[in-house]
Order: sequence, then structure tokens, then C-alpha cells
Amino acid sequence: MQYKFADRSDWILKNIVILGSTGSIGESTVRVVKALPDELRVVGLTANSNYRRVLEQAAELGAEHVAISDITQAAKCAEEAPAGVHVYQGADSVTQLAAMDGVDVVLCAVVGMAGLRPVLAAVDRGYDVALATKEVLVSAGSIVTAAAAASGSKLLPVDSEHSAIFQCLGGCAATGEDHHAVRRLVLTASGGPFIDRHDIDFDKVTVEEALAHPKWDMGRKISVDSATLMNKGLEILEARWMFDVPLDRIEVIIHPESIVHSFVEFVDGSMLAQLGVPDMRMAIQYALTYPVRLDGGLPGLDLEELGALHFRMPDESRFPCLSMAIEAGKRGGTMPAVLNAVNEVAVEKFLEQCITFSGIWALVRKVIDEHQVVDEPSLEDIVTADEWARGKALELLGADSLTD
Repeated sequence: MQYKFADRSDWILKNIVILGSTGSIGESTVRVVKALPDELRVVGLTANSNYRRVLEQAAELGAEHVAISDITQAAKCAEEAPAGVHVYQGADSVTQLAAMDGVDVVLCAVVGMAGLRPVLAAVDRGYDVALATKEVLVSAGSIVTAAAAASGSKLLPVDSEHSAIFQCLGGCAATGEDHHAVRRLVLTASGGPFIDRHDIDFDKVTVEEALAHPKWDMGRKISVDSATLMNKGLEILEARWMFDVPLDRIEVIIHPESIVHSFVEFVDGSMLAQLGVPDMRMAIQYALTYPVRLDGGLPGLDLEELGALHFRMPDESRFPCLSMAIEAGKRGGTMPAVLNAVNEVAVEKFLEQCITFSGIWALVRKVIDEHQVVDEPSLEDIVTADEWARGKALELLGADSLTD
């Protein structure tokens, strides 16, 4: 598919639903939409509990539909919502909004596995999905991609790394083309706050230190994942499904400047890379306006000022989450879902200061070692594996077995 450099006269207005609109990606998406008011229109917004911000966003954007998962906060939202704003309430409300009539693109920025059913609901309607929730493909990639192929839904990446790969491949992921010409995909990683701190004691890392990402302004969970490099492992598993490229042809390289967002090497030895300032709005806007490029007022890149770029391989001995994610992907079946689930629990417990930073990968290791994998799982198998992993993680934490 060829890119289209459009003027605004031939643009067809796109109706957008933002799942997880009050988080970091959601707020960046709101900024993108406000910069392109004649091209993008938000018709629905969702959050877990922050209903006041959702109502503010609805007023800013003219959205008439909002969903709040937390039933108590949803009731308050319904009481305070102005006339003309319909409030969906409860656990299934986000899925309802993802499948509502009259939508062109559903952007999923819901944290973790909570995004799976809403994404499947949007895909089943044939809606394009701008996917920021990598856990959806990590845990249920075969099911989601098969559903998208059946409905004609496009999976459009919102992660900066996957957006870069998508652009280097000319949008092939959305059009279903194969990648026989691809030798390897290389995902870049800033390395997080600890990549160059070789003297740090991971048992003594504080929450504040783990959240202090040097380049990106992200949510708490993904910031911790970046610090452990689990985020890169999950991105490898996501890329395997997003681009239909085997795991052994997907690599990670440390790039502290976060300017080259990823690159593709082809079988003839040539490489294509996508560069840009570290601003999530670029990937978000491209996903929402694909296949058209529009001027949304985003910052450009000053190559003269930039100077040198640096690359090196990650040290998996210091950051074992990366190798565990690759291991889980190679094992396949329900193992990636288990890896993702226990990591979510471990990160939550670290943020609550219940375990150490190194306790994150200790817990992941113990749970994946105990899992009995189901090959070629159904959706129910994946949900069951996810629930098992969370329960097993809490059981191990209760038994204080991470010191065994």
C-alpha cells in the first residue's frame, strides 16, 4: 500500500473510541485528537475509576459515550454526567463501548489483560484497533490475529517500536502481506533507568528509582517493566504476532538516545529505520490516521543538534526478565499468558513495596516453572491460565517462598 500525503479537503472524519483515556497513552491520544479536530472525532471514552477526568475529557472532545468499570465510581459518574452523555457501567462496560455502532478506530490503552475482551469485541465488529496494550497479543496473539483476519480488522501498533517496524514495512501488517524479504526485526530499547548503573543493588531499588525513566513519560506499570526489561520481552512476543515473523528473527538492541525507534533488516542486507523525537504522540497519530500522514503540529528531529547515536546488546544476566519472556514465547501455548499475568502481579506488589525489585523476576521464574502448558489454547484456556498464574503468584507471596 502506498502512503498518501493528504490535504485536509479529502479526509474522511474518523470516529474514535479511546479505551483507557485517563492513563498516559490515553491523555496523549486526547492531545493528538485536539490537534486534528477536523480529522478525528472521539465518540467514546473509558476508564477504570477516574470518572471525573473522563467527564472532563468528554466535555473537551464532545464525546457522548463514557464507560467506567468500577461499579461504585460508575454510579457516581452517572449521577454527575451532564445531559447528553450516556454512561456505561460495570465490568462489561468497556467491552460494550468498544463494540458500539458508528466507530472507525478503537484505541486500546487499557492496562494488561483487561484489554483482551474489548479488543476482541472491536475486532469482531470489523473495527480497526490501534493497540497500545501489548499484553493482548502477548497472551492471546493467535486468537486475536485470527479474528482480525476473519473480520478484516486492522491491528495498528501504538508502541513506538512496533509503529517504527510497521512504517518500515510499508504498513504490511495492516494489509496482511507476508514478510519473506525480512531477515530480522530489531526493537530498540532505551534500557530504562538502570542500564548503565552497574553498581546498583537490585534488592534495594526504590519505587521512585524504578519509575524515573530517562526518556519516556509513561504509566507506572510500563515504567517498571522498562526498568526490568520485561517490556522489551513483551514487545518481542507482540511483534511475533503483529508482523507474523518468527521469534528467532526478532532482536533487541539498547539505544539510550531513543531516537531510532526500531529498524528492519531485509534479506539483501539493507536496513530501514524510523527516527523521531521520543514522543508517543507520533505513533498514536500514525495509528489513528493510517494510511494518511497529517500535520498535527508534532516536533521534528534536528539531526545536526542530535550528534552521535549509540547501540549495544542488552546484558540478559543483569536483566533476566528479557530472557524469560523469550523463553515463554518459544514454549508457546498458555505460557506467555502466564508470564504476563505473574509479571502484572509482581509489578503491582513491587509498587506496593511488598517485594523487592529483584523479587519481580524471582516470582516470575517460580510461577512459569510450575505451569503446565496447554498447547493451542482456546480463549477460555488463556483466561484460565491467567487466573491460575495470578493465584499461584499470590500463593507464593503468602508463603514467602521467594527466599527459598
